[in-house]
Formats: sequence, C-alpha cells, structure tokens
Amino acid sequence: MNLKKIVSTCAFLMALSYAATGLASTITYTATLTGSGENPANASTATGFVTYTLTGDILTMDLTFSGLSAPAAAAHIHCCALVGVNAPVVVPFSAFPNATSGTYTNTFDLSTFAFSGGGTEAALIAAFNSGNAYTNIHNANFPGGEIRGQITTVPEPGTLVLLGTGAAGVASAVRRRSRI
Repeated sequence: MNLKKIVSTCAFLMALSYAATGLASTITYTATLTGSGENPANASTATGFVTYTLTGDILTMDLTFSGLSAPAAAAHIHCCALVGVNAPVVVPFSAFPNATSGTYTNTFDLSTFAFSGGGTEAALIAAFNSGNAYTNIHNANFPGGEIRGQITTVPEPGTLVLLGTGAAGVASAVRRRSRI
C-alpha cells in the first residue's frame, strides 16, 4: 500500500468517525473522588467514583463512596473553575445518604433544572467537556469537602479506534519509506 492510499484511507476513517460522532447522542463522564483532590488537599483515605451519562438534556449519575470519616452532610457538582480551584455549587444532590459509605443515583433534566447560583445548562456541559467541573462530598470533619474529583470525558470507542488506525497507518508509512 502506497502513502497516497494510506492517507486516503485515514481520511476516509476520520470522516466516518466524524459522521458517527455526529449521530452519537450519549456522552459519558467520570470522576474519581479522593482527599488529595480537595482544595486544600487532605489526608482522608475515603474514596468515591461517579459516572455521569448525558443524553440530550438528561444527565444520569451513579456515585459510589466509602470510608468517609463522618457521615456525609452534602454532595454536589461545582462549576466552573480550573482544576484545583474552588467553584460554587451548581447541582446539589438531594436526599444524599447520611452515611460513611454508600451509593447514590439520580437523574436531572437539565432543560428544566434550577441551577444553584444562576448557572446554565450550556455552562455546565461546557465545563464537563473542558474538565472545569467537579463533584465532592462534605461532612462534619471536612466541611469544605472530604473527597473531590474532577469530572472528565470518557473517550468514545470510535475515537480510540480512529486514533489507533491513524497511528498504525503513519507507522506503516514511515516503515515503508525507510525501506526505500
């Protein structure tokens, strides 16, 4: 296969991936919550993990946490600030378990949601996509938050396939050129 064919194949795969991405309507985000993720960081050994799934205006979340030093008093999403910078609460988690370990699931219709502090759906989604939002859990021992995790986008499988295919194509072209 010559370089021209490799380039046209890569271009075709990128176009196909772009078209498939346009059709994809669900985006997944995750955050790993730790004491070291808090600002200021703390030595808590508690942990948590949350998965957010955004489909249109519907945001579904599934959070698991364990090892808090005191029962949770509050948990929520903060937005919009750079990593390591504190930001205001925009999505409080109602009826969060008053426990040191547990799970929490909820679904929010962002088109009708009343954001705390006057935030907007567009700002929240932009912050999720840029990594400028975080989730944390507060309690009596850590009123500013015992564990916190920055919300990040999970790459779509198609994106990973495209990246791998492109890298393989470039490697193959380089290898063939070096033989000539």
